[in-house]
Amino acid sequence: MASIHPTAILEGEIECAEDVVVGPGCVLRGPLGRPIAIGPGTRLIGRCWLEGPLRLGARNTVYPFAALGMAPQDLKFHPEEPGAGLVIGDENVFRENVTLHRATSQERPTAIGSRNYFMAGSHAGHDCQVGDGCILANGAALGGHVLLGDRVIIGGGCMVHQFCRIGRGAMLSGGVGTGRDVPPFFTLTGINVVGSINLVGLRRSGADSATIEAVRWVYSTLYRRGTAPRGALAALRTRIDEPTVREYIEFIESSRRGICPATAVSSRRGTVSMSGPETDPGAAESA
Repeated sequence: MASIHPTAILEGEIECAEDVVVGPGCVLRGPLGRPIAIGPGTRLIGRCWLEGPLRLGARNTVYPFAALGMAPQDLKFHPEEPGAGLVIGDENVFRENVTLHRATSQERPTAIGSRNYFMAGSHAGHDCQVGDGCILANGAALGGHVLLGDRVIIGGGCMVHQFCRIGRGAMLSGGVGTGRDVPPFFTLTGINVVGSINLVGLRRSGADSATIEAVRWVYSTLYRRGTAPRGALAALRTRIDEPTVREYIEFIESSRRGICPATAVSSRRGTVSMSGPETDPGAAESA
């Protein structure tokens, strides 16, 4: 039987596995049509708030003042509308003041994979799709509809604009942000600026020497040879039979916001213009 502290408040449709721990002051709100299901081994330490529709997998740990499944920060969305909810995998850690919002979509929930670590004050907005093994450091924030691949690292205070995609194994340095897509295993070193590859992440992922060479070659082709965007993409297609290179081609070709360039240059009007190889700027979608 689940261990539920007498000061916890459970309302509506709540289903807890037998060894779930619900600590003091927790609030679980699952009104009719918005159920909450919590998998085995999950621990709610205390004073966190969960709203349905929400499915929380096995062996997750939720720290005080985290809020999971709250209404989207979308003025068009009524806060009592259920939407498709929030689905969370297994073995995640949500530290103090983490906020994860449920989806505005009626078909696809906001989704968090497994073995992710959300540090204090980090946020994933409505309709985000987060893979496995990601780390969001303190104060990192994902706007709505952001897609994170597996093993992505988001540095402290880093902001990701809505509808952006961050490829697997990418790293975003602390205190920066992006309004464009960051390709796999690349490192964001400035606002909308890719400055290097995530070599440590590549090695930790078990990449062999051929994969690392391919990533280095793609990075050099895109950012270090002064080739125009279409020319760089044509060069990548000469090695399309290699799975690693093909992954980059597919990522770039499917980008709606464009990928981050290699440098950022201030214009005379004081705004930031991007130089270096990138996808067609006309492909960028305004939020």
